[in-house]
Amino acid sequence: MLPDNENELLTEIGLGTKESHPKKSLIEIREFINQYYHEPLSIRQLAEMADISPKYFGDLFKRTFGMSAMNYLTNIRINHAKRYLTQSNELLRDIALKVGYADEFYFSRIFKKAVGMPPSDYVKNAKQRISSCSSSVTGQLIALNIIPISAPLDPKWTDYYYNVYSTQIKSHLNLSDPYIRSKFEANLKKLAHDRPDVIIGTDQFCPADRTLLMEIAPSFFVPTENVGWRDQLMMIAQFLDREDRAKLWIQRYNHKVQTAKDQISQALGSDRILVLRIYGNNIHMYWNRGLEDVLYQDLNLEILKRGEGSSNIVVTLDELADLNPERILLVVCPEASSRSYWLALQHSVEWIQLKAVRQRHVYHILSDPWFEYSAVATIRMLDEALLLFTGKCPNAFQDNVHGEFDRI
Repeated sequence: MLPDNENELLTEIGLGTKESHPKKSLIEIREFINQYYHEPLSIRQLAEMADISPKYFGDLFKRTFGMSAMNYLTNIRINHAKRYLTQSNELLRDIALKVGYADEFYFSRIFKKAVGMPPSDYVKNAKQRISSCSSSVTGQLIALNIIPISAPLDPKWTDYYYNVYSTQIKSHLNLSDPYIRSKFEANLKKLAHDRPDVIIGTDQFCPADRTLLMEIAPSFFVPTENVGWRDQLMMIAQFLDREDRAKLWIQRYNHKVQTAKDQISQALGSDRILVLRIYGNNIHMYWNRGLEDVLYQDLNLEILKRGEGSSNIVVTLDELADLNPERILLVVCPEASSRSYWLALQHSVEWIQLKAVRQRHVYHILSDPWFEYSAVATIRMLDEALLLFTGKCPNAFQDNVHGEFDRI
């Protein structure tokens, strides 16, 4: 329960009294929401803590954290509700009360709006045992609010999924790309042991390997050639009867794109962007489907690239000087030779004279998420692009989790 008065409450959570701290920072107020989400909080109450008007507080919170205070509160409540629904046998009305809703029917409507399905369906779906056979499939499943029981995880190449979901994904498979027969056979043994209800993979498996997977459980293989992530997501959703959730994800993603596009456009103007990848002793003009979708198709940025589709073309410093972009997105591969070359390159006169370098508009990006193609990867790219180009953090949640937390 809340303490008897606001001063006592603020002292309890380390904010002092209203007299000693007339204005509470938004971060402190966010922590207040995190702790007392189960109480009947209001914009007026939160604004009083900040000593500003409710309207100004609402605008300031949204500009700072990318969503309204009430949406943030709702997300916190829904996240806790998900855990209670799947980890306890409590009645729905009791769970509703525990997360701040006195009316279980109103709670059910809010839950369905946020998650794309009513609480009863969420519980039923959470019990389905689904295995993923690729990191891109894992990114699609998480967008559908599905944590697979087994999936390819690696602390180096899939560090996001590894760091965030390794304890929830009970069985860690070997990465399927590049394909190595011995690793695939090891995965088959793990999958047979896991006994999933469904296996989701991609059409990059050969027919013989698909047959082996289907002998373990009913399987669906997502087409990858010339099929966008939205269509892939909908195909998986249809197979798993999650169409509403997929449509909700896409709708929210598209809305977030529009918001990000306006902000990034103001920051960049007509600046041209070049994506470079350093591997070994070479600089490559790099491009892939995720970059194409997020930077070019969705954000409509001015991109310097060669040809259509994915590319990884070696370029010289003279060629870079001719292009002379205003902005550079740079991937430095983790191998020792690549890092050594990058350290030397920074002292090169040709590199230093590039417009993007002189203006300090070189942005380092990592292969994760920029080399993956999935619903979760694209939303992470969008978040990173907004942060890189505007300095605004689009993620109101400190743990930077996507999909499960319905952030978009």
